[in-house]
Amino acid sequence: MRRAARRKANRPPGRAAGAGGGGPPDVAHSLLDVVRLLGHEGRWAQDGPAALARVREQAPDAILCDIGLPGMDGYEVAIALRREGFGAVLVALSGYARPEDVQRALASGFDAHIAKPADPLRLADVLRRAARGSPD
Repeated sequence: MRRAARRKANRPPGRAAGAGGGGPPDVAHSLLDVVRLLGHEGRWAQDGPAALARVREQAPDAILCDIGLPGMDGYEVAIALRREGFGAVLVALSGYARPEDVQRALASGFDAHIAKPADPLRLADVLRRAARGSPD
């Protein structure tokens, strides 16, 4: 696990957890680098059960969760977190981006869906809103 970068004083606070899977770890770590460059803390979990444990430990403002996680997929992660009362922003990151895929993500409890490769501007907007406590 890489050490989190310090947040710049002029950037909004925010803690994001990333759940990888579905691809090489270096891709997930690159995404975390982007999150950190945007001024947020970031943590990575390699599978669904590890993502749940990380969220329970750290209570992030937002979770960026791959749909194709091993162990339990992103849909299952979102459903479990919502059942536990997790109220922060959940963002699905997925190569599955057809309208029915987006709808399934939203129905599972995600607040937003970002198609891979993630657009850094869209990611910045979602994280900015999460830091303010508003997913929309």
